[in-house]
Amino acid sequence: MVALVEADGLGDRIMVDSAGTGSWHRGELPDRRARAEARRRGIDLTSRASAFLPGDAHAYDLVLAMDHSNLADLRDRTPEPVLQARLRLLREFDPALRPDDRWGGEVPDPWAGGDDGFVVVYDLIEAACRGLLAHVRDELLEEPPRTVR
Repeated sequence: MVALVEADGLGDRIMVDSAGTGSWHRGELPDRRARAEARRRGIDLTSRASAFLPGDAHAYDLVLAMDHSNLADLRDRTPEPVLQARLRLLREFDPALRPDDRWGGEVPDPWAGGDDGFVVVYDLIEAACRGLLAHVRDELLEEPPRTVR
């Protein structure tokens, strides 16, 4: 997402962050296969894993989950109804997402698909991020800079 935001010239208006719902990989780099696929596409993944904490939704305009299980975890950590509206699935923003999607609108676990799973997952995430960027640009940028996590 950061690469798309920067390429669109909106790096000074849109802040992107990342966190997981678990803390077991805290401080680690992304999986080597994820980094290799990103590098193949001209992107260097250097961020370290961190955990989404209760109250974090206060700081973000959108909080996106990869699957329904993580979305449920985010909802458990964000009990305020007004903040729950900020919690969404990433692939909701993919303009090509269809009701009969084979992954049910989720980003599948790349480890289940071997090395090729990272290619498929990257394609799904990139399509959703392009739609997300269009949404943020069209719907949210009338206000001060936005943050997406």
